[in-house]
Amino acid sequence: MLLIDWWAGGFTAPRVALWVALAVLLFVVLYPARVTAGEGWLASRGLLRERRVRTDTLVSVRCLGGVSQRLRLRDTSGRRLEINPQVLLNNPELWHRFAKDAHESAARGHLTCGETALR
Repeated sequence: MLLIDWWAGGFTAPRVALWVALAVLLFVVLYPARVTAGEGWLASRGLLRERRVRTDTLVSVRCLGGVSQRLRLRDTSGRRLEINPQVLLNNPELWHRFAKDAHESAARGHLTCGETALR
């Protein structure tokens, strides 16, 4: 857009600042979260922070509908994490690690809400 503005003759400092601000805003909005997992935990790292939940001590798993589906996880310490379930479906190893720990949590009696959402 800067090139088009320059070519059209409207290349001024306020317009450059506007285009740069819009580019930064678009980057922040569209920056994808990175989801990683290990034995007993699942983490999602965004642009500014990381959220981590213990999957071996899950209390609830909820499927949230709407424009984009989200999976909301909460563990016994009260930590919460929302991820797109498509991330788990696209990565079988990540799904296997999460499912194993979630079923372990259900077997221990921690998982009080959401066994149907896991299926």
